[in-house]
Amino acid sequence: MPVPDPKVVRKLLTRYASLRIAQAERPTPAAARELAEVTRGLCAMTGTADVREAIARADALLIRARGTGEESGLPLAG
Repeated sequence: MPVPDPKVVRKLLTRYASLRIAQAERPTPAAARELAEVTRGLCAMTGTADVREAIARADALLIRARGTGEESGLPLAG
């Protein structure tokens, strides 16, 4: 399986988090559809079927990329 571009992974994770917050504050059908789409994208990109596992793999990928200098940007929490 090819390694996803860390910048794309970070963008998807950011969008996922934003949509989860939006849905928690004020649920809308449009945001729910977009959240489902982003969730499918994260799972496909990481080769998983569960969003929690997809997030864990995406985080690990970003940590590795940061360690190799492949991705620069905001540091991860933790």
